[in-house]
Amino acid sequence: MKWDDCSILVTGGTGSFGKKFVEVLLQEYHPRRLIVFSRDELKQHEMRLSGFDEDLYPSLRYFIGDVRDADRLRRAMNDVDIAVHAAALKQISACEYNPIEAVMTNVMGARNVIEAALDMGVSKVMAVSTDKAVNPVNMYGATKLAAEKLFVQANVYSGTGPTRFSCVRYGNVLGSRGSVIPLFLEQRKNGKVTVTDPHMTRFWITLERGARFVIRCVEQMQGGEVFVPKIPSMNIMDLVKAVAPDCEVEFIGIRPGEKLHEVLISEDEARQTVELNDMFVIQPVHAWLRVKKMEGARPMSDRFRYSSDANPERLTADELKRMIAQLEDQ
Repeated sequence: MKWDDCSILVTGGTGSFGKKFVEVLLQEYHPRRLIVFSRDELKQHEMRLSGFDEDLYPSLRYFIGDVRDADRLRRAMNDVDIAVHAAALKQISACEYNPIEAVMTNVMGARNVIEAALDMGVSKVMAVSTDKAVNPVNMYGATKLAAEKLFVQANVYSGTGPTRFSCVRYGNVLGSRGSVIPLFLEQRKNGKVTVTDPHMTRFWITLERGARFVIRCVEQMQGGEVFVPKIPSMNIMDLVKAVAPDCEVEFIGIRPGEKLHEVLISEDEARQTVELNDMFVIQPVHAWLRVKKMEGARPMSDRFRYSSDANPERLTADELKRMIAQLEDQ
């Protein structure tokens, strides 16, 4: 596929992922048209001021709308070839306290994206998911699991039509809004950081790697896959050593809806999972959604489980320090 011939829409385009995705596309892929779809006019204005201006990038469009509004999505998807769905309510505590709102945005919003893409003949639709969707214990994870299922099964609605749907699923994004690293950076000013449990582990990925992974998966998708990158894990105390080594640590206990460790691929998904050099691909369960065999793909054993505590790839404190320094320089 040729990105410079494509018209692309990204929902949640003013979020942390959306801005990095837009940056990479504009600077390296030069799409025919790139539509930032989001509901916050202030964030769109701030994004313009940060260098993403239509005068500098004539292909760039800012489209105000909410994924809860199906009619607005249909209007935004007119003449769109590729849609990347990154809009969501993501704060675990906010979703726990406002569960119906989480469903309206994360589940019904996913449905609206799917139906708008089908109605407007969009060729490829990629949804951005999370490790919280695997064996969910909180409302956010449950809504993202439902959204994943909707996107995979949406290929049935498309049938022999032009639209194909897939998902990417990865872990915590380094430096994104609401992640623990900005919290620790703020807390260290007072000399004390709060940790829920010293044994906690998490998967980590940078914004840039996440954006590039989505681009690559859009190029490879056939419809119905869930793409999972091979990314490092880190213990929370190693993270504290990297970010706030001289600070006092207060242990506050695991919060409601929080896991000790995260899982990116469960044992039950292993039967449909194949491995490539730098990613796993969970293939569709149902026969009518079977995809062509990927070159070099290796099947996984039934007992395989991709979890943050057993992950052989570990992120060290020194590596994290270098990554944070790079973020602060940007």
